[in-house]
Amino acid sequence: MKPKTEVANSSHDAQSATNNQFDSWRALQKATDKKRADILSDIIGHPKGMPSVEELDYMNPSLSDDAIRRHLHTLENVSVIREHEFEPGERLRDFPYKFYSLTEEARELFDRNGLFPEEAWQRQYRSVEKTSRIQEIEDMPRPTA
Repeated sequence: MKPKTEVANSSHDAQSATNNQFDSWRALQKATDKKRADILSDIIGHPKGMPSVEELDYMNPSLSDDAIRRHLHTLENVSVIREHEFEPGERLRDFPYKFYSLTEEARELFDRNGLFPEEAWQRQYRSVEKTSRIQEIEDMPRPTA
């Protein structure tokens, strides 16, 4: 396990980015944007912790799937989430093959700062009524991490 990183100060930002280290300050800055925070809540609340864009689109009807992809890309760039993908031979026809999960560094950072409590968001996610298509996607296997 990596040592816990503290929230970086602005003079440390450039050095962290250069060294390719997890930058707590940038991660918090990007994760606390309202729309990205909603997406993160759904990733954390997902029963398998690894939803697809289609599931995130269902849970965030005010956002287009392109907007969701842009927000996911932003979160991935600051190492808050990671993308998981089925290999071409493992993909199921007409089903998603890319999924998103929280990184260990982000989970530790959020826990230290009292953000995105897993149990609360899982309870919230379960309370949403889902279509049969979304339920089927939710139940499908995920790529190994």
